[in-house]
Amino acid sequence: MGKPTGFMEYDRTDNTVIPALERIETYDEFHTPLSEDERRTQGARCMDCGVPFCQSAMSLSGRVVGCPLHNLIPEWNEEVYHGHVGHALSRLLKTNCFPEFTSRVCPALCEKACICGLNDSPVTIRDNEYHIIETAFSTGLMTPRIPDMKSGKKVAVIGSGPAGLAAADMLNHRGHHVDVFERDDHIGGLLMYGIPNMKLEKSVIDRRQALMEEEGVVFHVNTNVGADVPAQDILDGYDAVILACGAKEARSLNGIDMSVKGTAFAVDYLTGSTKSLLSGKAPKITAKGKRVVIVGGGDTGNDCVGTAIRQGAKSVVQIEMMPQLPHQRSTSNPWPEWPMVEKTDYGQEEAIAVFGEDPRRYETTVTGLVQKRGKVAGCEVARVSFADGQMTIAEESKEILDCDLFIVAAGFTGCDSYVPDAFGLTRTDRHVIVTDDNYHTRADKVFACGDMRKGQSLVVWAIAEGRACAAAADAYLMGYTTMI
Repeated sequence: MGKPTGFMEYDRTDNTVIPALERIETYDEFHTPLSEDERRTQGARCMDCGVPFCQSAMSLSGRVVGCPLHNLIPEWNEEVYHGHVGHALSRLLKTNCFPEFTSRVCPALCEKACICGLNDSPVTIRDNEYHIIETAFSTGLMTPRIPDMKSGKKVAVIGSGPAGLAAADMLNHRGHHVDVFERDDHIGGLLMYGIPNMKLEKSVIDRRQALMEEEGVVFHVNTNVGADVPAQDILDGYDAVILACGAKEARSLNGIDMSVKGTAFAVDYLTGSTKSLLSGKAPKITAKGKRVVIVGGGDTGNDCVGTAIRQGAKSVVQIEMMPQLPHQRSTSNPWPEWPMVEKTDYGQEEAIAVFGEDPRRYETTVTGLVQKRGKVAGCEVARVSFADGQMTIAEESKEILDCDLFIVAAGFTGCDSYVPDAFGLTRTDRHVIVTDDNYHTRADKVFACGDMRKGQSLVVWAIAEGRACAAAADAYLMGYTTMI
């Protein structure tokens, strides 16, 4: 470990956050890193805990705690404390293909399981990870790692989200030739067109793409396998195929007509915002001057709040069906379980700064839309309660909220059907591809991973899936695998 008494001597210090009213003027990332000395101090807080829950990925009370990638957190925290960024980087890259993504968008399951958090604040694990990878890029430590030997095997990866990119990265370093096919105009999947620029600047994805291309990975954008490119052509041209197309089929609301003008699914709204930033053209869907109602209290709903405010929304209301959580852990949800506490995220913070109140309305659901001249003009909402797993709507509580833009951020139901159909694969009622324990589908050379196999999940899980799937495909190709 680093400094044996560091966790007792130093307080947690997070990266500085630009004030809400200042940061909403741009779509830039809004965290300012600590100095080198301050970061080393934070690395010193990592204690000799004996059993590091931070890297465990244990399931407790139905929720995972600790890192799904099993990152070697105490090891690279020690190197951060000593100022050995190169050594820290080598330990970090051993388990994580893309620390620049996870250190920005991961909810830090590792920190929620940190033993320092039992009686004090947890170690700044995610910020330490950010420091390692960004220092490595800025100082030239992140150089292309080109494999010395080639296997002669060709692998097609369909989809360039975090799972597909992780699989491609691992298989390329193993010596296979890897082609990545992406139906959109940029790689990244939801990293590019789902997560807003203020959480993950798109230049970070471009930087990684350039590095992977130098290492030998070939990217084909605007290439829609299963639609424009027949699945059989891919099967005939490659020794193995990995499907990592995500789960972008948006969940709709019962009884709500999403064809009404002024309604949008969150993924389409956020995609349009990012494409507008990249092209310099006005977005097709904008919140400027509009009264916005967002259905969904999760991360995506929060991203829609932050985006709407930056676009100049007149007002923002966020509908949350579940009850408001407590601000602190309860005895029924003790450490190291995932803390069931209320989180006021950046979007809600900005709404409070702009409009003077939290945009969330808890225990509320949408029961209908009000139309005027073919456009949405309002939405009907009502209070709800839960008993024995059943939701009851309080009819007497119904009211109409003024609404010019209605955004549904209710998650996803699974993958688009045309890709698995093209490859002749089966799906469950959750619309995810069926595989065996080694990510192999019923088709001979076809594997699947990420949200397409697991269902909607976190970026860190997608990377873990891509790495594991790559190992399975490698074993299929070579008869054995050297991947961990």
